[in-house]
Amino acid sequence: MPADDIATQQIHILYTDHHSWLYGWLRRKLGNACHAADLAQDTFMRVLTRQQPLYLDEPRAYLSTIARGLVVDHWRRRELELAWLEILAVLPETEEPSPEMRLIFLETLIEIDRLLDSLKPQVRTAFLLAQLDGLTCPQIAEHLGVSLSTVERYIAKALRGCYALRFEL
Repeated sequence: MPADDIATQQIHILYTDHHSWLYGWLRRKLGNACHAADLAQDTFMRVLTRQQPLYLDEPRAYLSTIARGLVVDHWRRRELELAWLEILAVLPETEEPSPEMRLIFLETLIEIDRLLDSLKPQVRTAFLLAQLDGLTCPQIAEHLGVSLSTVERYIAKALRGCYALRFEL
């Protein structure tokens, strides 16, 4: 039997044996049947699109690890959506963006959040202190207890990520 057929059969067995369990697990975590169904499907899509073969001794642990990450992403996205809706609620009607622009803004916020989450904590903190609090590099160095050159490297790294997000995708 070809390797592709074996992999397809493994995934089919994994799905039929564990989808109901995963759906129930997600439903308890999320408290919402529709979100649980979506994330269960997203979990199996991740399994389907992985490049390495499956060797699973503990399939439920494997699936719950993937699903747990998707749940975290779900809640982070929801928090961003709620914050965005709060901002929109206080805007004057004449300044409200179109539905298309609302979606673009929200997707951009989510991309920025993912980028910031991918940075090491010190790099993220230095970048946010510079961008949001307006601190200078010497002030950030003092605040973090690191050298000025380290802060400059941190900020440069974060800016490279922003540049890649903006221009290279």
